[in-house]
Amino acid sequence: MVKGIERADNQSIQPSEVQVKRELADVKRDLFFVLHRLWFLIRRNRLMFWGGVVTFSVMLGASVALLTPIWSDRSTSQAQKLTSGNSRLQNSDLSRNGLQYQVARSVNILVMGVEPNPHVRNTSPEAFSGSSETMLLLRLEPNDKAMRVLSIPKDSQVTIPEIGLEKISRANSLGGPAFAARVVSRTLNNVPIDRYVRITTDALRELVDQLGGVEVFVPQRMAYKDATQQFEIDLEPGWQTLNGEQAVQFVRFRDSQTGDLERVQRQQALLKALRDRLTSPAVLPRLSQITRIVQSYVDTNLSPEEILALVTFSVEVEQQNFQMVLLPGDLSPLSRDPSSYWIYAAGQDQVMSKYFGVNLTGVNQKPRSLTTQKIALQNASGQPNLSQRLANYLKQQGFDKVYIVSDLPASQRQTEIIAQKGNLEAAAELQKVLGLGNIEASATGDLNSYLTIRVGKDWDSSTPPLAGNKNNGWRWGLGSRDQDRGGFRR
Repeated sequence: MVKGIERADNQSIQPSEVQVKRELADVKRDLFFVLHRLWFLIRRNRLMFWGGVVTFSVMLGASVALLTPIWSDRSTSQAQKLTSGNSRLQNSDLSRNGLQYQVARSVNILVMGVEPNPHVRNTSPEAFSGSSETMLLLRLEPNDKAMRVLSIPKDSQVTIPEIGLEKISRANSLGGPAFAARVVSRTLNNVPIDRYVRITTDALRELVDQLGGVEVFVPQRMAYKDATQQFEIDLEPGWQTLNGEQAVQFVRFRDSQTGDLERVQRQQALLKALRDRLTSPAVLPRLSQITRIVQSYVDTNLSPEEILALVTFSVEVEQQNFQMVLLPGDLSPLSRDPSSYWIYAAGQDQVMSKYFGVNLTGVNQKPRSLTTQKIALQNASGQPNLSQRLANYLKQQGFDKVYIVSDLPASQRQTEIIAQKGNLEAAAELQKVLGLGNIEASATGDLNSYLTIRVGKDWDSSTPPLAGNKNNGWRWGLGSRDQDRGGFRR
């Protein structure tokens, strides 16, 4: 296994101080021997001397590689702090507090949904060796009580060691989970990756069934059949409570000109639905049991204590602190594979700095005015022409790049402001302009937008957009903005 990620029940990801000192002593002894040998060679034969120099350089490079953590920029003092104490639980990055396990510090976890192989047993090691159909980087922030999820499109073009330019989804099949973690870390500004989790579609299927199904919106008719993989998709559009098999179909369906991006959006929608279901009173008492059942379909270097800590942390995170973002980039229709996804370096830097604590210089650029950003409007109220009325109002307020997308086939109760690019501050600014709207930190809006406004039923079409008061207060079904506290229904 590549040095840097090891089993959590054996040792922490970072090498201990004793290990480092022992390895440094060995290296010093070897270097002294090599230098002594080089001096002997130079006195006898210059050709042999230069051969020795080459050998020495290779050995030095190998020694440095072995002693340097591959995908972590954590300082030695931080590593010591995390591994203080004598017990195995104290050596873990996630420690126990009383009878409940708690997350002790910020933790980054790479989650890979592995492409199924119908020819192997679903719990065998070979079941986890395929390409990654889903790739997520999770960050748990105990200080902010927040969970952040970065969706990495599986067709993202990255540099894989000894391979070259390749889709990031192949990293797991080429070198396993540690190798995949190394590729992801090097791609994303050397972000430290503390743990990995690989799951099969059977894990998702079992989890959803154990939860009694999840409610999601199916945006279109989904029909597909693959005789080779013995897999079929058959879903009708609209709001539905999906069982385990249907949930797998929902996240695996792919039939559009947007490559893997719409599937990423459905994955985020399912994540949100799963979290809502996990925090329901009917499920909470069964979480430990469900975790044990699903664990047989998971390969991870998380210890059992850490898994319980993650589950506890996840259900305690407030909805507004559960934030999802898509790795910035775009499709390349000019490339040999039109589905290839090319990452935007500038956008990536901002996401990694803002959401994953990566310290980068020169990232804090002067923000552009909100009025110059692309804002998509989608009518989900069930009442016609509301998007056009809102577009007219926003243009009067100086918003130059407002555009309307197709109505959502099903209506929703509340208006949402979706931070498509992850900028929650911009969403909050737009919320002040509108006077209502729940802020949604996800990439489930229009793919081309900076922000997406999804107009819900809390919008009253019988009143004019402007009430005419000095505060530009809008009138909604519950009265004025001042009366209903910003349009949120109680």
